[in-house]
Amino acid sequence: MLNPTVQEAMNAQVNAELYSAYLYLSMAAHFEAANLHGMAHWMQVQAKEEAGHAMKFFKYIVERGGRVTLVAIAAPPVEWGSPHAVFENVYGHERNVTSLIDKLVELAGAEKDHASGVFLQWFVSEQVEEEANASEILHQLKMIGDSKQGLFMLDRHLAQRQ
Repeated sequence: MLNPTVQEAMNAQVNAELYSAYLYLSMAAHFEAANLHGMAHWMQVQAKEEAGHAMKFFKYIVERGGRVTLVAIAAPPVEWGSPHAVFENVYGHERNVTSLIDKLVELAGAEKDHASGVFLQWFVSEQVEEEANASEILHQLKMIGDSKQGLFMLDRHLAQRQ
């Protein structure tokens, strides 16, 4: 049986992961409107990944005999000034998600819920990758600066994400 305190926190994480998916879809829409289809594609793939993370939590809660409770998802922003601003937001958002996962790991330990601690280790590793990916793109955008050719090349590169 899932610890009730951990269950409540994991339900909050389901919401946070779904918000992440919603945020990345909003970013995809922003890039589509700007004719940056490769960046839009990258965000769509990211949104699917985040929805998958929500489902991992959903399934885990159910497997442990818990109850999933869904609440409203906050509306994400709809406009960003530039691709650089979008990826600054992505990086900051992923750092925030990392802090949420870290708090869940700490809670599972405090509640002596060892199974949840093991389950959460996948997310700890995943967040290392998420932050690294966002940071890499952000650094590339900084190198590109105002170069339209550089932006075009990066957009084409991001369209290749699987």
